[in-house]
Amino acid sequence: MLCRACPFECGVDRSRELGVCRASDRFEIALAQLHHWEEPPISGTRGSGTIFFSHCNLRCRFCQNYDISQIGPRTRRARTESGDSPEEARARRSPVQSPFSVTPERLLRVMLELEQQGAHNINLVSPTHYADQLRPVLECARAELKVPIVWNSNGYEKVETLAHLEGLVQVYLPDLKYHSDELARACSSAPDYFRHASAAIIEMKRQVGTNRYSEDGIIEKGLIIRHLVLPGHTDDSKRILTWIHDELGPRTHVSLMSQYYPVHRASELPGMNRRLSRDEYADVRRHFENLGFEEGFAQELTSASRDYTPDFDGRGV
Repeated sequence: MLCRACPFECGVDRSRELGVCRASDRFEIALAQLHHWEEPPISGTRGSGTIFFSHCNLRCRFCQNYDISQIGPRTRRARTESGDSPEEARARRSPVQSPFSVTPERLLRVMLELEQQGAHNINLVSPTHYADQLRPVLECARAELKVPIVWNSNGYEKVETLAHLEGLVQVYLPDLKYHSDELARACSSAPDYFRHASAAIIEMKRQVGTNRYSEDGIIEKGLIIRHLVLPGHTDDSKRILTWIHDELGPRTHVSLMSQYYPVHRASELPGMNRRLSRDEYADVRRHFENLGFEEGFAQELTSASRDYTPDFDGRGV
């Protein structure tokens, strides 16, 4: 398989060599569990059946899941926050688990097991680099699952790849991280991020149309766009919100996130070795409200905590 699933279009045979995402041609999963910290229409009361895939096609320097997304000699170590003292770093240390390789058949069984545990949906976290392998699994899942599939991605995707998922994914939950190409390159080594992500989100919207919810308020079909506000870059956040409003409309559901905290290589980014301030987040929220958005979600600043990041220990795999 010569992989061209994402905008990097590496063209490598992943059974023989690794591309930008560092993933092979086999599924690698770090955790599968009921997750209760997604947006309310995703987690509901029983939890979202999340499957965290290892590896990623982005190299975010502030990635809170970096020990599974950027696996390699540099990151096979304990998760620590930038700015920790040596004593604090030692206190935080815990073993970083290797990913678990699973067959397509086992992956389907994991989905069914999560549904049996009461999951409102099956939430595929960072699935983009496995898109080609996932399609036949999702075709089988469509016949067996009674809950929707959620495609929970970083937004750096190809329209052509997403088009092959039409009818197999009911809910899209993408990030829209950056408007500035300079910022995208500096933070995530992602050239032309906004061009690719904005086109991908328009394709997602075309596929799923208007959001639909159950009587209990659980999303059954639709699009929720996530945006993480970064310290020192509120103007970029405002440009993203303006684009969403102008291109997709004020009824687009936006999740405005404040959970940034400096981790991994965030100290390499000027001005980003700190948490988001209350004034910065309030400024972006005001812009959201002034634009006239009718639907959306906000976070408390207390969400900027390691406590909400799972331990990737292979449970449920």
